[in-house]
Amino acid sequence: MRPTVTGWLGVLALLGAAVFPHLAQAQVAAPAPAATAAVVAPIPFAPANAAAPTVPSAANAWGGPRTGREATLSDRVVDYRIDADLDAARHAITGKEQLTWRNRSDREVRSVYVHLYLNAFQNEGSTFFSEREVLTAHSGSRGAAKLKKGQWGWIDLKQVSQDGVALKWEFVHPDGGPKTDQTVARIDLARSVPAGGTLTLDIDFLSQLPRVVERTGWWGDFNLVAQWFPKIGVLELPGERGATQVRWNVHEFHFNSEFYADFGRFDVTMTVPSDYTVGAVGEQQGAPVSANGRTTYHFVQGDVHDFAWVAAKGYKVMDGSWQGPGSPKVAVRVLYPPEYAASAQPVLKASTDSLTWFSDTLGPYPYRTLTAVVPPYNASEAGGMEYPTFFTAEGYSEVTPGTLSQYAIDFVTIHEFGHGYFYGLLASNEFEEPMLDEGLNEYWDMRMLRARGQVIDATVPALRRLGIAPSVPGFVAERLGADLKHPYDPLGENAWDRYSSGSYGTVYSRTATAMHDLEERLGHDITERAFREYYRRWRFRHPSAADLRATLIDVSGDAKNVNEVFDQYVYGTAHIDDRVASIDSEEVLPLAGSMLANGKHSDGDSAALDKRIDKQRADWKKAHPNARPGTGPFPWHSAVSVVRDGAPVPQVLKVTFADGSHQELKWNDDRRWARFDFTGPSKVASAELDPQRRVYLDADKLNDSRTTKPDGAASRRWSADFAALVQAFYSLLVSL
Repeated sequence: MRPTVTGWLGVLALLGAAVFPHLAQAQVAAPAPAATAAVVAPIPFAPANAAAPTVPSAANAWGGPRTGREATLSDRVVDYRIDADLDAARHAITGKEQLTWRNRSDREVRSVYVHLYLNAFQNEGSTFFSEREVLTAHSGSRGAAKLKKGQWGWIDLKQVSQDGVALKWEFVHPDGGPKTDQTVARIDLARSVPAGGTLTLDIDFLSQLPRVVERTGWWGDFNLVAQWFPKIGVLELPGERGATQVRWNVHEFHFNSEFYADFGRFDVTMTVPSDYTVGAVGEQQGAPVSANGRTTYHFVQGDVHDFAWVAAKGYKVMDGSWQGPGSPKVAVRVLYPPEYAASAQPVLKASTDSLTWFSDTLGPYPYRTLTAVVPPYNASEAGGMEYPTFFTAEGYSEVTPGTLSQYAIDFVTIHEFGHGYFYGLLASNEFEEPMLDEGLNEYWDMRMLRARGQVIDATVPALRRLGIAPSVPGFVAERLGADLKHPYDPLGENAWDRYSSGSYGTVYSRTATAMHDLEERLGHDITERAFREYYRRWRFRHPSAADLRATLIDVSGDAKNVNEVFDQYVYGTAHIDDRVASIDSEEVLPLAGSMLANGKHSDGDSAALDKRIDKQRADWKKAHPNARPGTGPFPWHSAVSVVRDGAPVPQVLKVTFADGSHQELKWNDDRRWARFDFTGPSKVASAELDPQRRVYLDADKLNDSRTTKPDGAASRRWSADFAALVQAFYSLLVSL
């Protein structure tokens, strides 16, 4: 997300409500207070350019670490009771919401702020659409659908009341976005909320789903109902995620951003046509109740920070279960359309496998349900999205074990489930620190795929018949897509201050690559212990990047390496490109010229010296008929020069000699170049940096090695990985 949004957004702000008829209606539905009665919010917003903090949160942030002995898993700040009625023909939800919120601060609260996320899709004057035009100009992105008449979406606040008193509200722009954006509203209270007090609001609203653009919406008889209700912002306290004063963290809905909310309890009923299948966050309460062709479902879930559901006609259900140490028995359900029946079992298995992996490596899964939804054909933009205990996967009409379709199903399912930890249980701020969710989740997913021995199989049938089966390990694929040569933005930047959507996309791959390399420095077991501790300390508590760094240092005891990676990549835009620049060798021959001995100079007969050298060579060759080139009767002096074109990184240099022997040396300093000298019985034949292939952040691996004669082995090794990835990409396009 951008700093204060100006320029092209400011032009849009001048258009006004006259350009957008629906906007004018919204203003009527939500009248702002008269200027003389306007209440200026005494509590400031989190800055419009807020990003990853550098100072760790206070020890007691968010109430301190959860011990497991508390009455609830989280410190519940909010309680939502919502009755929702779906008009399936119009894809509209009539809602009645009772919101109860606790003021955690020591301040009196006179106004509160709510997110109205669906308003991002009501017209092209929203922050979402305004940014989309700029951010996708030089790179592709999901969420690029063009909406037509009857396909826009919004939330209309019909009435808001406090203790029976009707309240007024107005749209605000915490990030300086266009005046035509209506994704955040300020509600002025009739009675202020004292420090430690609670507020109850009764809200009537209408949510019109858009045709699927991104994350939510409808297609045909499929309705993914997400970000669909008025959701209160987060009131942060000093010492929490870099805050130095009480502040409202309530950003507009930006094109690249996702979400951030307080933990609480959701009690939701949904009434839908009786021939629709329903799935939702949480546990279903009792049997559905049907009357007059409509059925009401009731779901409840505590200790989560969002609620989404799906209602779809013609959907099928596949059920399973899972249980692991420290977890309750989990009911696992997959909802899928008939055309993607082949995906149901693979999604179910990947889900249960993920429950095991994440519970074993981070901490037990604490909920009793997990629901995966496969979107229908033509609604792929609804796929690959996460909510607590509920996520959307991807569908394929055929899934062949060991092929790209199997990998794609597993990758997306594991990734979306993994969000249940990094987005769900840890509840990172996806607005300001997407790397803590998308990035760390991508890293942990790759670790799971690596542990399974699962790679991207890029084989197509024609090549398989020829016996050619290229494949790419997951972490290699990540580094190839990480834009390591010219990173525009720090990993720790917020979601909207990005050069492009392509640059935002590297939050996934570049974070996974950076964490991979940090793991190589710290060690596999230490890294896993550190992440388990990160989860233990910060589950249900909204950590920051600084909290992650502090935990990694505490567990590893290696502040140097942790700080180096964070300073260079999380808070900076460093790149690595170390290379072997040259190998120079020459024989160490007897020296020509006059020598002083016993007070007299020799005659310096060069011709005689050359004859002796030739004779020694001939005698040695006769005695060693099978000697390798680069060996001989005289020693060799070789110099290997390495050059650093980027940030310093601990490197190993493997030097191989003509006689087959080798040496490994460490280059672990910040010199821009270094020269290593060798004198021995044979000359240097080749030199290679990072022989174990541990430094994935190096932007160009093809220049890591050099030989004294043409040898494409290293180039072939990395080029094969690249070729396989390209092939996998085109195969995926064909499958889609």
